[in-house]
Amino acid sequence: MSKRHDKLGIKQTIQKHWMDYVVKMMLAGLKEKEIRVELDEFLATQKQSGGTGQRGKKTYGMAISILASWFAPDKDLITFRDHALALIRNENPRNWLPYHWAVISASYPFWFNVSKQTGRLFNLQDQITQAQVLCRLKEQYGDRETVARNARYTVRSFVAWGMLKDSNVKGCYEQCKTTAISEPNLTILLYEAALCADKEGKAVLGLLKSNPAFFPFQLPVLTGDYISQQSNTIDIVRYGLDDDLLKLKYL
Repeated sequence: MSKRHDKLGIKQTIQKHWMDYVVKMMLAGLKEKEIRVELDEFLATQKQSGGTGQRGKKTYGMAISILASWFAPDKDLITFRDHALALIRNENPRNWLPYHWAVISASYPFWFNVSKQTGRLFNLQDQITQAQVLCRLKEQYGDRETVARNARYTVRSFVAWGMLKDSNVKGCYEQCKTTAISEPNLTILLYEAALCADKEGKAVLGLLKSNPAFFPFQLPVLTGDYISQQSNTIDIVRYGLDDDLLKLKYL
């Protein structure tokens, strides 16, 4: 998993309807090669801003690599992706956002980390700036232009997905209304995505529940015993007197 944790990958703003399009093709039974052909034609006219117009192949090729989180994930994420696809099959498309968030977070931990730093800032203040998010990310990834550029694209993706909204001041954002999650299995999927985004693949349940990366969502309370009963991919280990440690089985 180390290579995945080292890559940034978010090289342009990702629109939610692009992700929807991929999932609809997968649910229709299209294979990877067919999806790539369809995306090649579709994205040629889709701009990062959400509008339409001609684009260079190199530009939309970057988007395809991120969308591949669904249709061509790393080998160790295939089971996770298959589970996400099984859950989303019975979900209304207007409720697909948390599934997309989970799949990208698992494949690109940088996405998860930008979300975490964003959530931490919202725990302290009502408005945040791009510069504040970047400052926190530099501590983890170093002061590189690629970090700044990928962070900007990730934040703009959050805006495009309706998780953040622009304030009256350029580069300043407010949090949108959170998405209430009532489905326990989706909550477990989000937790598993967080474990995939962690290099060690483990986290204390109490800390996982309050992880600021989940700022776009309202999650129900689940016990370690319940997660253990429902999940085939997460081990539960008693941690201390009153908490549980969640560990990925496939690490």
